[in-house]
Amino acid sequence: MLTLQHAMAAEPTPDEAARARFVSGLRSFVLNDLAADLKTAYDRRAAPAYAAQHGAAPATSDEAHDALKGDIAFATYSTLRVAAQKMVWGSVAEGVARDATRLASLADDVAHEPGALLLDPDLDVPGNVCAIDVHLMPGSYTGSENRTSGLAPGATYDRGLAVFSMGLMGANLDDIGLSMARYVRHRYPDFAPADILDLGCTVGHNSLPWKLAYPQARLTGIDAAGPCLEYASARAKLQGVDADFVQMRADALNFPDASFDLVFSSMFLHELPPAMRRNTLAEAHRVLRPGGLMLHMELPPNDQMPAFEGFYLDWDSAYNAEPFYKNYRDQDPRALCRDAGFTDDGYLQFVVPSLGIYGADAIEAGASADVGAATTGRLTDGVMWFGFGAWKR
Repeated sequence: MLTLQHAMAAEPTPDEAARARFVSGLRSFVLNDLAADLKTAYDRRAAPAYAAQHGAAPATSDEAHDALKGDIAFATYSTLRVAAQKMVWGSVAEGVARDATRLASLADDVAHEPGALLLDPDLDVPGNVCAIDVHLMPGSYTGSENRTSGLAPGATYDRGLAVFSMGLMGANLDDIGLSMARYVRHRYPDFAPADILDLGCTVGHNSLPWKLAYPQARLTGIDAAGPCLEYASARAKLQGVDADFVQMRADALNFPDASFDLVFSSMFLHELPPAMRRNTLAEAHRVLRPGGLMLHMELPPNDQMPAFEGFYLDWDSAYNAEPFYKNYRDQDPRALCRDAGFTDDGYLQFVVPSLGIYGADAIEAGASADVGAATTGRLTDGVMWFGFGAWKR
């Protein structure tokens, strides 16, 4: 579904909607048909040629990448995937700009509704948020290096992600949050968090499911990008969800020790430089109460995947303006938790079937069985979400 099911979404014209459908269809062709061709080229040409030269088949993501670089299938796939990625943002930019006045009016109309919005104009917004066009999105999460307010970056990200994900992330891009929350509720029925924190929440799309899962909890989403939070706050209120959104850095949380029972993030850690990532996880440990849970939906680590599948995910690090992506995936999630202060006996990781694709029964069944990570993180016909974290003992 490419049309978001909430009132804060920019409304496309028929021509813009047709353009978005075309771009989404192109992405589907690249990520399914061309990806299959790429795997065939790897198996039949690239890997055997690499083995003949080096005495062994590619064993790592880097080696699979090296094997494929000169292959025409790789050049075709990469060229079209980059072009399609840029077209994602181009397909929504005009609509967001045209609808800006209406969106601002909607935000003003619900400003008095429950849910705080706390912005910090003096915050030192890190360069990975404002100085890199992450995902090739012009202006990234802030619109420019100096921008501190405005709804456009959040609206662009929201509409663009709907086109990008080809309908596989749910009607309101909340499938990760819905799937993870259902999994946690089923696997840990006695866990009842009173205070929930979402790190790097962007537009709050995966924050709100936690409030739906635990209605009595207080939900707080934080992000360094003020414009995304302005949009997130109005987006939540127009869906009738009471949530606080606060501008701050995840690696320097302005909360007292032991403030939360659940600290969550989705597709966030791989966008952080290594030092920020370490500090973010340490901060998560600090603000958790004893018995609390830190949980991250992320990309699975390279050492748990075959070489080609690892390369397939790491492609974004080299070609999609996500420079810290591969560095994250080369790390061990258990070691990251240990270094942050968690103990090994509290560590957990799992794979959750997409709620929207597989349904609630599959999630509940998955809560009682181990599922491999090899196909997670890929937006194809079968979507799985990889989660890891730790309980604070």
